[in-house]
Amino acid sequence: MGLPSQPVTLSVAQVEQINKELSTMRHDVNNYLSLMLAAVELVKFKPDTAPKMMDNLAQQPPKVTQSIARFSGELEKILGITKP
Repeated sequence: MGLPSQPVTLSVAQVEQINKELSTMRHDVNNYLSLMLAAVELVKFKPDTAPKMMDNLAQQPPKVTQSIARFSGELEKILGITKP
């Protein structure tokens, strides 16, 4: 990783952008985890829904990964971190 060689100073607008991106990521991840928990609970009470809920469960982890990657990319851009 190419880290900045000098201290990084962030503007108020940049800190605001980081906060916005972090808030969005937290919201997205919480939503995906809530969907997973709801699917598990539904399967516990209605086992016949398992096939449909398994598909729902399988879709959520990649969404979590994408949300984290999106935030990481924005943060790296703001901080001037480059990838080799």
